[in-house]
Amino acid sequence: MQGNFFQLTVELTIGFLALLVITKILGKTQINQLTPFDFISSIVMGELVGNAIFDEEITLVYILYAVSLWAVLISGIEFMTQKKKRTRSMLEGQPSIIIREGILDYNALKKNRLDLNQLQHMLRDKDVFSMRDVHYAILEANGSVNVLKTPQASAALKSDVTDELPPPPVLPLAVILDGEWVEDNMKEFNISKNKILRHLHSKNIPDIDRVLYAEWNGEFPLHINTYK
Repeated sequence: MQGNFFQLTVELTIGFLALLVITKILGKTQINQLTPFDFISSIVMGELVGNAIFDEEITLVYILYAVSLWAVLISGIEFMTQKKKRTRSMLEGQPSIIIREGILDYNALKKNRLDLNQLQHMLRDKDVFSMRDVHYAILEANGSVNVLKTPQASAALKSDVTDELPPPPVLPLAVILDGEWVEDNMKEFNISKNKILRHLHSKNIPDIDRVLYAEWNGEFPLHINTYK
């Protein structure tokens, strides 16, 4: 029993140090710019090391070989993507513009399997609470979203140049998502469907099933994106 504990301690320690050294060699991009390929390779490597440590028939040499081979393969992929640009999109992915000049790109959302609730959450992580404040939004290869705000949203507040305080902000909420009413948000604002429908008709939109996203910020007009 003591021998098993000693062997496990040695294998865990050496496996940990080997992974630490490999991570330092490969660089910070393995953590800070985790691509789908990096994510999968990390899972596979973790499984290899984990199984090797807890399998008594596998020796320490096997663990070191597995870690070294993984490092060689990853380094080869990194070298390939640096030398041959055509391999980058396949191995690292490529960014997608999901909001272009204030308009949601439904095809880009569908291609990247990103729904509107996920997009709203990602925008809030960037301190963007209204889609009308977004001029461009880019879904990066690592799954994060970067935002270029509209000039109005980026402009200095009036209070920055005068002593007047701006009115308290209203939290924008979606009232239509994917062609369906968002009942909870409509109750929050106490706004009727009839008012929204009349507003849609004034924009030559016959029904909500044509609307990909509609946002209410306390007053009309709504911020509307249709499917086309």
